[in-house]
Amino acid sequence: MAEIKSVPIEKPEDINFILGQSHFIKTVEDLHEVMVNTSPGIKFGIAFCEASGHCLVRWSGNDDEMTELARKNAYNIGAGHSFIVFLKDAYPLNVLNAVKMTNVVCRIFCATANPTDVLIVENERGRGIIGVIDGYKPMGMEDDEGQKWRVDLLRMIGYKLGPGKEE
Repeated sequence: MAEIKSVPIEKPEDINFILGQSHFIKTVEDLHEVMVNTSPGIKFGIAFCEASGHCLVRWSGNDDEMTELARKNAYNIGAGHSFIVFLKDAYPLNVLNAVKMTNVVCRIFCATANPTDVLIVENERGRGIIGVIDGYKPMGMEDDEGQKWRVDLLRMIGYKLGPGKEE
């Protein structure tokens, strides 16, 4: 018999994280290298739930706060071969493609700063992630004013070029 559980991610409101699944014990070392090589100055913590052998939460990082968040949340999730990376002074979009291209990474469940619950299925042998609840459900439909706000925001923070600039 299997049971579905909801495990909340515990973190400060403004901290981003990436939750994924991998397939090998070298996940921690590979993701550590990805972080430092992709985004200089990034502060991060990584934790990985080992699914065989000693079945430990393996961890690394260069920021004590982010590393402790990763360790605590990985242990709470407790799903084999899952990993979580917490980020400070960076956003998931700064590293996400490099994380996805890492040869030990199988999938990404989410990359967000939103309140998140991880949906876990558990049986007598172990746990697996079946999905996430990332943020809130929609409260309406974007209108012309909402589109303008979105476009202006992306230009203001430098993710899209403004009018008259070279593409």
